Amino acid sequence: MTRLTPQDGIALVTGAGSGLGRALALELARQGFTVAAVGRRRSALEETQEQAPQGRVLIWPLDVADPAAVIRCVAGITTDHGPVALLVNNAAVYPRRDILDETAESFLHSVAVNLGGTVACTRAVLDGMVARGRGRILNVATFADLQPLPASAAYSVSKGAARIFTRALVADLGDRFPGIVIGDWMPGMLRTDMGIPDGLPPELSARWGVDLALRCDPDLNGAVFERDTEVLPPLGLKSRVKQALTGQRRRPRRLAPQA
Repeated sequence: MTRLTPQDGIALVTGAGSGLGRALALELARQGFTVAAVGRRRSALEETQEQAPQGRVLIWPLDVADPAAVIRCVAGITTDHGPVALLVNNAAVYPRRDILDETAESFLHSVAVNLGGTVACTRAVLDGMVARGRGRILNVATFADLQPLPASAAYSVSKGAARIFTRALVADLGDRFPGIVIGDWMPGMLRTDMGIPDGLPPELSARWGVDLALRCDPDLNGAVFERDTEVLPPLGLKSRVKQALTGQRRRPRRLAPQA
């Protein structure tokens, strides 16, 4: 199995000031990576940095909804610390507003963060990955677009569009640059500010996410995982008939985080 190592470059995690983003940054740091922790609040990023092994987490205050600022940030990271080998697009907002309480401006702000931030950060690291022929992009996703909850229109639309963006990236890059592995990961319902009180501890989920993020096998391009298990794409009629005749059924892959 091909895996990223700290020698491949920097790991960049967005939304790293709290919750899942902080847990992902700390887990990557624990595994020896230098992590560029990105988020809007410097004080929150400093708390992440304080919990990490000395020197492993670098803080970069940034609003991912500002494309020009994203470009400057990534340029600064690569100039000062080397290439970005791994991007985890985790930053998101979930305002929980009824559509009658939304304005066009508030709705589009969620889109700018949840979709625009993913696009901006991805585009900012892609040229370097293309030049090296290798890299990993993991987009933290949800099934919110399939079954939107009440008061979640902006979140559901923007996160659903981000899943389409993942598939579009694979369509554009998969054949030409198989060493750049791109996919979606659904971490599950978490015990975070955006989650639920009795959800999964983000530290547990982060172990799955980091294990997946460090896997750089081309056959993972476009793969979707929920928690620690692959979500297989639906089969067409021909594939279902073939399975029935041959008895051969593809089994979803499982993650096995390192201790």
